[in-house]
Amino acid sequence: MEAILVITSLPDREVAQRLAGRLVEERLAACVNILAPCESVYRWQGRIETAQEITLLIKTLGAHYGKVEKTIRQCHPYELPEIIAVPITAGLPAYLEWLAAETINPDPS
Repeated sequence: MEAILVITSLPDREVAQRLAGRLVEERLAACVNILAPCESVYRWQGRIETAQEITLLIKTLGAHYGKVEKTIRQCHPYELPEIIAVPITAGLPAYLEWLAAETINPDPS
């Protein structure tokens, strides 16, 4: 069971908290960190944009990535949300076991 870290950024804390709660409630994530606001600078539709955003760090299993992505897309207000998954190649074994146990039976819907 490969552990992964999924990263997404949202426009405000309320949306971030709602998404984080849903992911944990549905057992698609063992833990979601809601980080402090940050300023993002990016090119969108030919223009340089800046935005204050809230980043989420979502700890889950690779087997759940599809459902996590679907849930983010359903809850995300952006036309093109940032959704990036990176493998967790090492970690405290007990923590990784807890992560797996907390996401082992996600909501089948």
